[in-house]
Amino acid sequence: LFVATLFFLMGCETLSTLPANGTFGTGGPVTEGEASQGIREALSQGITSAIFNLNKENAFFGNEFYKVLLPADAQKVETTLRKVGLGKEVDRAILQINRAAEDAVGYAKPIFVDAIREMSISDAFNIIKGERNAATNYFRAKTRENLLAAFSPSVRQSLDKLGATKYYSDIVNIYNNFPTTFTKINPDLSSYVVSRATDALFDQIEKEEINIRENPVARTTAILKKVFGSRY
Repeated sequence: LFVATLFFLMGCETLSTLPANGTFGTGGPVTEGEASQGIREALSQGITSAIFNLNKENAFFGNEFYKVLLPADAQKVETTLRKVGLGKEVDRAILQINRAAEDAVGYAKPIFVDAIREMSISDAFNIIKGERNAATNYFRAKTRENLLAAFSPSVRQSLDKLGATKYYSDIVNIYNNFPTTFTKINPDLSSYVVSRATDALFDQIEKEEINIRENPVARTTAILKKVFGSRY
C-alpha cells in the first residue's frame, strides 16, 4: 500500500507541471518556465519575420491592407485638393508616408525584442493552449502603449528623411489657408504613422505565431518544437 501511494503521489507531481489536457508538445511534460520561453521565442521569431516582410519597398504602399492613407480628419483635405487639381501633391504625400513606414520598421527589432524580453508572462500554459494568436494578443495588450512611445522617434526620423513630413505639411497648409476652411487640420503626422506601422508589425507577428502553431517546419528551435509540438 505504501509503494502504491508513493507512485500515486509521484504521478500527481508530474501532472502538476502539465496543463489540464496533458503535454502540449514533444519531449515530455512542459514546465511553466518552458512555456514562457516558448512564447518569447515565438514572438521573437515573429518580429524577425515581420521586419523581413515589411522593411522593403511597397510592403505598405503596394499592400491594400497595410497602405497608410491620410488620417481620418484629413480625408477632406484629399477630397478638396483633388477637386482643385492638386491630386499629384496628395499622391506624392501618400507615397512618401508609406515609404517612411517601410523604412521605419527596419529600426523596430531591438525595441520589440526588449519588450518581449522584459514582459512578465502570467498563465503561460493558458496562452499556449489558447487561440491561434493568443501570444500575440497578450504581447499587444501588455506592451503596445510603451512600444508606440519607444518606436515614435524612429518613425519621425523616417518621415523627415523621406520628405513625408514636408509633403504632408504642404497639402495641409494649402487646405488650411483656403478661405472656406473653418476647421484647421493638424499637420503633425508622426503619431498616426507610428500607430499604423506598429499595428502592421503586430499583424505580421500574429501570422508567424499561427504559422509556428500549425506548421512544424516553422518551429526552428528545440523549445518551440517541445512547446508547440504534437497537440497541433
